[in-house]
Amino acid sequence: MEKIWEELHKAAMAVVRPREISRLMEAGGVAAAIESASGKIYVGVCVDTACTLGVCAERNALFNMITNGENAIRRVIAVSRDGSAVPPCGACREFMAQLMPDGYRDIEIMMDCAQNRVVTLGELTPQWWI
Repeated sequence: MEKIWEELHKAAMAVVRPREISRLMEAGGVAAAIESASGKIYVGVCVDTACTLGVCAERNALFNMITNGENAIRRVIAVSRDGSAVPPCGACREFMAQLMPDGYRDIEIMMDCAQNRVVTLGELTPQWWI
């Protein structure tokens, strides 16, 4: 695995910490790390709720990046508690596409750490609606 992917994996694994927040909310079962266009790494964890108000780890990491003044990403990795890669859901793919409508196709996404399988968001979302 390339060094940057190792760094992203390590950053994501550092925040994986499954825990109950309340009887209706859990967090940290999945974590994500984003490499921004500037090269900075941002992390986030999933927040799962009893209704649809939760958020995926990828979007949480993206919110962290946006909060810190950046708006472009190069690479994304999401990991489960065992360290294996988790592909982004449709909502996360859509969010990234809307964040970078002219460049989303080039965002790299780790699909399988063991096989070092990386795809682009363009490959995962070949015919975006806009």
